[in-house]
Amino acid sequence: DVQLQASGGGSVQAGGSLRLSCAASGIDFDNYAIAWFRQAPGKEREGVSCISSSLRSTFYTDSVKGRFTVVSDNAKNTVYLQMNNLKPEDTGVYYCAAANWIVEGLWDLAREYNYWGQGTLVTVSS
Repeated sequence: DVQLQASGGGSVQAGGSLRLSCAASGIDFDNYAIAWFRQAPGKEREGVSCISSSLRSTFYTDSVKGRFTVVSDNAKNTVYLQMNNLKPEDTGVYYCAAANWIVEGLWDLAREYNYWGQGTLVTVSS
């Protein structure tokens, strides 16, 4: 039974930092891509970042490049999203998702992911 558990959300002021965690169980962590998506009120879910062991790559949406970092601790089956210099537009519910195969150009499409965790809310105030 595959489970993804996202945590670490909270409320911060602009310029602050948060670290999100996605703990995975029931999957071969070394062979899955783990992504973070977010959804702001009234907006579609968007891909934020992805880490792929098979591609040996990380991916970021343009708006978070240089501010967010995704890392994987395979020993703990956990992926972290370090978010620095947060902006009000980063506000939303953040979800982690897993896919057993990801194509580099499609990493930010929600339909590519088989499993989803519950969301964790991030609120950034100005």
